[in-house]
Amino acid sequence: MYSIKEAFYSLQGEGAHAGRPALFCRFTGCNLWSGLEKTRALSDCQFCDTDFIGTDGQNGGKFKTASQLRSHIDALWPFGQGHKYVVFTGGEPALQLDDNLIKEMKEHGYTIAIETNGTLALPEGIDWICVSPKTSKALIITKGDELKLVYPQEHLDPASFETLDFANFYLQPMDQGHLSSDQIPLINTQEATLHYCLSHPRWRLSLQTHKMLNID
Repeated sequence: MYSIKEAFYSLQGEGAHAGRPALFCRFTGCNLWSGLEKTRALSDCQFCDTDFIGTDGQNGGKFKTASQLRSHIDALWPFGQGHKYVVFTGGEPALQLDDNLIKEMKEHGYTIAIETNGTLALPEGIDWICVSPKTSKALIITKGDELKLVYPQEHLDPASFETLDFANFYLQPMDQGHLSSDQIPLINTQEATLHYCLSHPRWRLSLQTHKMLNID
């Protein structure tokens, strides 16, 4: 059984594939936060800007088999077009993404990406692994295609990730819109991120262009 909050076709807004047409499949649930506002301040990820509770989002639902889910989201891809690309996200997609779903998507021509917090093991066969650390807990996934760190996080120093085996390193300014007034850092996160990238050229700047363009 797969529980999906929402699924939609759009452009990737962040990181190395910014601007690429993609299907987004957002799983419900996360291992770092319940998703309930009353528990945000006690969670490992207090700045989360995503609703991943339930299955009531756009094209959300519950699907008994990988084939049913694949068919559901495949219908969102432009008819007759190739270069199929799906991004499994959350919440935390590693809680639900499994071998059966990967096999099903591959058999229907998809390149598969995942955006994960990196604290859970991943199945084989994922083409693009993006890890976005959001907790001081040790990462289980220490190599991949992209490490995308929201900045600044008081308990996470970018320098501590530079020895990991990732092909791309991105810093992304923290969206403070979901923080309470006492949680908002006393700095401009965009300026701080820009300054850090200029001072530490191992890192590239990632912006949430989908929010700037007002698209999903």
